[in-house]
Amino acid sequence: MIAYASRTGNVRYILSQLQLPGIEIGEDTMIGEPFLLLTYTDGLGDVPPIVQRFMDRNGKYCRGVAVSGNRNFGHYNFCRAGDTLAAQWNIPLVRKIELRGFPSDYEAIRRFYREQIEERSADRHEVVFATQQ
Repeated sequence: MIAYASRTGNVRYILSQLQLPGIEIGEDTMIGEPFLLLTYTDGLGDVPPIVQRFMDRNGKYCRGVAVSGNRNFGHYNFCRAGDTLAAQWNIPLVRKIELRGFPSDYEAIRRFYREQIEERSADRHEVVFATQQ
């Protein structure tokens, strides 16, 4: 699952290019399974408040973050929300994406998703013990 927040439509567009399952973050969104966070950078490098509140409730399931930003705000501020979230939640920063991104960005995110979300979910097996009667 990809949990995403989009203000200008760039992140929503990126998700459409990924062709992976996603859920838009709302005020009460709860996720009880591993997910990749896809977000934008607010202001001058800030984590969007809705994303921070979402992570406060769901962060334990987050396996990584990819973030969209605009290089026009300077190197220090470019996608800094991703740096902040990665440090705060001790998760990998998968990709910093310029605006709507490029095919190489989408492929990097798909690869991470397959390896860290899909494959790890498939590796979880339920152990059932049989008893003799």
